[in-house]
Formats: sequence, structure tokens, C-alpha cells
Amino acid sequence: MAMPASMSRIHGSLLVPFLLLAFSAHFVSAKHLAITRHYKFDVGLYSLLTLLESNENFNLFHPLIFSVHYVQIQTKNVTRLCHTKSLLTVNGQYPGPTLFAREGDRVVVKVTNHIPNNVTIHWHGIRQLRSAWADGPAYVTQCPIQTGQSYVYKFTIKGQRGTLWWHAHISWLRASLYGPIIIYPKKHASYPFPKPHQEVPILFGEWWNANTETVINQAMQNGGGPNVSDAYTINGLPGFLYNCSAKHTFRLKVIPAKTYLFRIINAALNDELFFAIANHTLTVVETDAVYVKPFQTNVILISPGQTTNVLFTAKSQPAPNATFLMSARPYVTGTGTFDNSTTVGILEYVSTNVRSANSSLSLFPVMKPTLPALNDTSFAANFSQKIRSLGSKKFPAAVPQKVDRQFLFTVGLGLNPCPKGQTCQGPNGTKFAASINNISFVLPTTALLQAHFFSQSKGVYTTSFPDNPPFHFNYTGAPPNNTRTLNDTRLKVVPFNSSIQLVLQDTSIVGPESHPLHLHGFNFFVVGQGVGNYNVTTDPSNFNLVDPPERNTVGVPSGGWVALRFRADNPGVWFMHCHLEVHTSWGLKMAWVVLNGNGKSQSLPPPPKDLPSC
Repeated sequence: MAMPASMSRIHGSLLVPFLLLAFSAHFVSAKHLAITRHYKFDVGLYSLLTLLESNENFNLFHPLIFSVHYVQIQTKNVTRLCHTKSLLTVNGQYPGPTLFAREGDRVVVKVTNHIPNNVTIHWHGIRQLRSAWADGPAYVTQCPIQTGQSYVYKFTIKGQRGTLWWHAHISWLRASLYGPIIIYPKKHASYPFPKPHQEVPILFGEWWNANTETVINQAMQNGGGPNVSDAYTINGLPGFLYNCSAKHTFRLKVIPAKTYLFRIINAALNDELFFAIANHTLTVVETDAVYVKPFQTNVILISPGQTTNVLFTAKSQPAPNATFLMSARPYVTGTGTFDNSTTVGILEYVSTNVRSANSSLSLFPVMKPTLPALNDTSFAANFSQKIRSLGSKKFPAAVPQKVDRQFLFTVGLGLNPCPKGQTCQGPNGTKFAASINNISFVLPTTALLQAHFFSQSKGVYTTSFPDNPPFHFNYTGAPPNNTRTLNDTRLKVVPFNSSIQLVLQDTSIVGPESHPLHLHGFNFFVVGQGVGNYNVTTDPSNFNLVDPPERNTVGVPSGGWVALRFRADNPGVWFMHCHLEVHTSWGLKMAWVVLNGNGKSQSLPPPPKDLPSC
């Protein structure tokens, strides 16, 4: 069965874990290239997948040719590390199915919930221009989809192309509910880099023998740190370094001298990761679905929530029968426990490696990559400094040169007293907390966006989120005596189209730590970063206002700060949070309210009729 050219670039064997349906669509007209793509996501232990790509201007085209497969998935028992568990899946797949689109497409996804848990889906990195109702974070833009109910997410992809991803956005359900979003350029548009021979999705994740909901619920009750994952995964496979995992190892066959594009996504719950391919140089060409000035590196660092596209060219004369490992392991800056293990995949050359997938690796030379030390903050800083927007005429870096509002937000951990009559497992019998400007954000039981839209904020939230830390101290030095945080639901309101400068400052109250912060609804420009405390007088003079990287998720440096700029041109309520799930659970999150502008084109439309209720 033929597939569109955009899909045929992805190796057929790699489509199997992601797609349960293939179709072909042949267009004759070059006009009206944007179409509506319909998907159905069934969330459950069993599901029936129905996926259909259609064109809402059907009469403008010759008939589309469809080939639709209906696949009945029974209870999804998944085995890793010799441990079998019933896994929550979308359409029975782990990782979940790939959502394909082109820049300018209208995407419609019907999500039906077949599991006992409430669930939502977030389309991570999609701007959601005037479609905040489709963003997905539970109790922020919507109430969850309850068992047996459905919700149709509708959004248009405007001015974006590249690799993003989708995931569940409630509690820790994204441990297995996640998958890629691949946005191709408009028809007849090309990449600003050499066309690869093949495109390969690479999703980093975590495998948990335990139920992740039990893990975080226990941690929230006892106040200590949660247990860690049992393995890291590449496309859902741990790799042969783990017990009982030889057959659960990702393998990729490459042709000598051909160039490949890896679409890399870090979907891990709680870990930033280093990644490298033995004896191969990587060329970074895109981050967070924004093209960058290409640069070469032997290792990349990718935080949870981030995506990175890299090119690499297979050797023209590889070592005979050699196997090259693709390895990922954590970058660690905090003081807590972590999963100190390594996931690997295998890169094989088709002209030299003719052994079967079950052949012993010990019979052939195995090339291992060299990864940085677990706590190599110097590498992290240097790597992030290399990322620059493409800044071309076609893909300009539209960084605000002047700002209307300036904010300083401290981010980090805190310690709260143990409730009376309870034994807590945090330091000295306390409970761990996390905060922004010392506020541990409390999610309401009513969705914030609905309360805002209908002017019913009373009893749901206040708009008194502070512009600066409520008290000043040496943020990266000796911690203050008072380590308590304030539990509250406060939002920050900004006018439509205002230009914002936000400095995120790490704190050492419990210990310095890198925090990957994700802002919903916007891309931002990373105009500066540094170590120690941000200096409002001297640091802005070193800002890059020419070609700073444009991202949706950024790592706040351990013991340092990062400065962001963005234009608040998207009305709605927008979540901002650490993408380490444990920190989000502890309260390292907040939300922005961007007011309507003038007229319909600058205002949030009413909610859809099928918006879930709480």
C-alpha cells in the first residue's frame, strides 16, 4: 500500500510501533494545500482504532484514495525486564501513535477514555493560537475526560513545522501515554538542510515495574521523594544492558554514506538525558520544532519536554561487522535519588552486518560512545550556548527588542512542616515542596480557563501572583532559615500583545538543581543565561537579541538563571511548569492569563459544546 511521500521517508519497520493504519492520498491540484486531518485516540487497556485523513474542501480535489485498517486490540499486557503489567495505552500502542500533519493543517482528534482514571491529552509545543480549549492540561484549560466520555481536540498548526509530541497531562499518566507529532513543511517546501535518506523517530522514556500513580500518591502522602524508574527506554525498549532485555533493544540498520534524520523526543518523567552514537558525529538542525544554525557535536543534552532533530551520516567504510551503540543516560544536578542506568540501541550497517536480531553481540566488535559525567554542568551550559535560531529571511528570529513587562521568578524546592499526627520522610521529618516565587501552586477543582472566560474566578483563583520573589536572599548561596512555601492558586495577568521578559532564577534552598520549564501556548526566545544570581544591572548587556534560540521548554541552569522574552499574542490561560513530574506534583507550576485584544481575531472564542465538565 502506498503512503504519502512525507511518510515514506520513515523506515517501514519503525512505523510499526507508532502506526496501526496506513493510507494513501493523491492530490492533483496544487491549490488549497492545507487540509483537515481527523484522528481517533482511544485511551484504554483495549481499543478499536479508526483513523481517517480527509479534506474539508473535497470538491476542489480529485477523490482521495483511502485504505483504512480497523485493528482490535485486546487487553494490553506489556513485558519489559521480565515483568508483565497491564499498561495504559492510546490505541493499544506503546509508545502511542504518531500524529502526522503539515504546516497549515487543521487537526481534529477525538479522544475517548476507556480507563478508570480521568485523562487529558496535551499537544506539547503546538501554539494553540486562539484554541486554548484544545491545549489539554487538566484543571487549567479543561476538566478531565472521565471514564466512558470523549472530547474532540481541534486546532490549526500555524507557522510551525518540525518535531513535537503529545502526552497525557494529568498526574503521572504520561509515563506510557505519549507519542510523536511530526509536522512536515507545506507542500513543495523544503528543509533548510540536506534532505535525509531516512527519518527516524527516537523517543526516550522510562519503564516502571510499579504503577506510577501508586508511586506519586505514596510520595505525596509521606512527603519524601518518590521511587525512581526501573529503566530508560528508546522507543519503548530498554536495551540489552538491562536484565532480560536482549530482545527488547531498538535496532536501526543504516546504509553506508547515507544521511539520516533522528527526530528525538525526551518523554521521560523525571530525567534530563545525554545521548550519543558511538563513532558518529551529530549535526543539530532543529530544537522544539524551530530550525537552528546547524552545529556538530558528539553528544546532545535533552530535557524532558524538549525535542531535538539531528542529522548524521553513516560511514562510507564502516569497520567490518562492527556494532555501534546509541546510548542515553541521565544528567543529574539534584541531591535526590535517580535512575543511574543507561539505555542503548544498536546501529548496524546493512552491507556488513548480516546476523539476525538474536545473534550474540559478543561475536562482533561493539563500539561504545563516551558520555559526559552524570553531573557535567559545564557541558550542559556549553551545549545550550551553541543553539542559535536560524535567523534567515525565511525563518527570522522575531525576538522582542523592547519589553513592556519584566518579571523575576525564583524556581526551586522547599521544605514544609509535617502535618500533625503524620510521619514524613523529607529531610529532618519535613515534606518536600516546590515553588515559583515561593508559591506552591494548587490546582483547583474547576478549570481555570472556564473560570476566566465566564468571569467566575471567585473561589477558584486570584490574580496576585508576584512579579518578583516575595523576599530577597542569596538565591544560589546559603539557604534562608525559613524554607516554607505558600500553597495557593495565583495567576499572573498580562495584556494582549505585550512583550514579556521573564528571568527564571534557580535557588539552593534544598540544593541547586536544573529545572526544565515548559510554557504552554507560546514559543519564547532564550536571550541570556548565567551562573549565580541574576544581576539586573549588568547581565542584560550580554543578552543575545539577534539570533537567540526559540523554544517551548528550557532548562534553568543548576545554580544559575535564564532570561526569556516572548510576545503575549495568544489569549487564554496558559500553564507554565517544571517538566520534571515530581517537581510539578510538588507545586513548581503557575499560570498566565493573557487578556483578549481588539476584535474577534484577538479574542478567545467560546468553549466547544463537548468540553468536559468537572
